[in-house]
Amino acid sequence: MTRERSTTRERILGASRRLFNEQGYAATPLAEIAGTVGISTGNLTYHFPAKRDIVKELGSRARQQYRDAHATPRSGPIADTYVELLRFAMEHAWQNRFLLRDQAQFGEPRFAGRPDPDSVADIETELAMLQRMQTEGMFRESLDLDLRMLSRSLWIVSRFWMDHLREVEGIDEVTWVDQERGLQHHFAVLFPCLTAAGRRAFELALERLADRHATPAEHRPDLVAEEGAA
Repeated sequence: MTRERSTTRERILGASRRLFNEQGYAATPLAEIAGTVGISTGNLTYHFPAKRDIVKELGSRARQQYRDAHATPRSGPIADTYVELLRFAMEHAWQNRFLLRDQAQFGEPRFAGRPDPDSVADIETELAMLQRMQTEGMFRESLDLDLRMLSRSLWIVSRFWMDHLREVEGIDEVTWVDQERGLQHHFAVLFPCLTAAGRRAFELALERLADRHATPAEHRPDLVAEEGAA
């Protein structure tokens, strides 16, 4: 019985996240979620008494997933760590886009009047990676860089890329090509600050990232060179 309850609960969460993402929190009634899962509304409210309880659980899981990804120790070149975390952040934002887009519909905003600690921590992670890159001599010495300002600028570009895809381009399903374009916008800000060797390190890291995540039809290892030459 416990396993059955757990399975039903997971199905409810999965269906809710998909429906909330696709049509919005306010436009998704509990009855539709129940119908999608194949259970009665009464069975659904046994697991989650109110729709907002579903959001709380999905939000809690999303935040924990993000924290776990950033806390996972990574070895190897800084460029590989950087691009992998950047790709994860964009994908995570898309998979949980309703949490940011529909926040006002849940009741009181989650961080009304105070900073979002996860966003603050994310910018600090970005800053720490830039500082490591500076230590490794990846930035041009002729530039007088404010790394804290640069970290915020880079975070803003990446944070709102998925919103751009949805609101400006009308995209319903993000592919690797869409993620890769977001990476190019991010690096359009970062690359002018790098030495030739530093830029090449990131170009190679992006190629390795594409090898891991692109389908054969999407694989475009030449995209970095094309974008850079444009």
